[in-house]
Amino acid sequence: MSTHDSDNESGGGGELGLFSEPTDYYPPSPPPTTETYTTATGEIITLHLVGHSPLEAHHLWNGSRVISQLFESTPTTTVKNRTVCELGAGAGLPSLVASMLGASLVVCTDFPDPDLIATIQKNIDGCHLLPHDNDELNIVADGFVWGASPSTLLRHSPNGFDVLILADLLFRHSEHGNMIKTIRETLKRTREAKAYVVFCSYRPWLREKDLKFFDLCREDGFEVEQILEKKMDKKLFEEDPGDEEILKTVTGWVVSWPEKKWVA
Repeated sequence: MSTHDSDNESGGGGELGLFSEPTDYYPPSPPPTTETYTTATGEIITLHLVGHSPLEAHHLWNGSRVISQLFESTPTTTVKNRTVCELGAGAGLPSLVASMLGASLVVCTDFPDPDLIATIQKNIDGCHLLPHDNDELNIVADGFVWGASPSTLLRHSPNGFDVLILADLLFRHSEHGNMIKTIRETLKRTREAKAYVVFCSYRPWLREKDLKFFDLCREDGFEVEQILEKKMDKKLFEEDPGDEEILKTVTGWVVSWPEKKWVA
């Protein structure tokens, strides 16, 4: 059984101590790994992953692949010339793709653990497809705790972000409130600003809890729209139990300000 099947739902918004165990509780962590993503033009992006992370950053999730493919298929209406921030980025694939497609700024974030942020930076430094403007990149790595003060993020883009990315984060049910708080505090107050929430229910029996996120968004005054559904060729973790069709299905949603709340 993969680690995400644990009943512990503590998420990115908690302190790292929540994941602590006695020194010899676990066997030694496995070494770092790599995954690849093939762009629509056939270019290969190599992604480094930490060997193990209680925050699940040692996987390249299907949601990251699917939102990256969406950006590639519709760059001018999703990320080009827009400010972008990814939450719980792991390897940061969607951020790299947004940068590659001409976003004006990309802030790629995960829990402020040195190994996680260093891995994101390594992927940024090693991606030959990223555009350079006077030798400067349009993408930065930064640490951020969901639900924390938005000042860390807003120092990069004081008016908020045109695009937020939440890829395969919803299994952290206890963190839904913190994720929504961060959306509320960092999504630019324009009608066009969008938070892309893309996920697969890797625990099919808890799918209703995953979907509760969108009920909470609506209760908080946001509009919610499902924009995609993609059936993968196979489930991400072969050993995972449950409905195989659910395990292979990735859905994408947009969370945005309703007309009465946005400010031009």
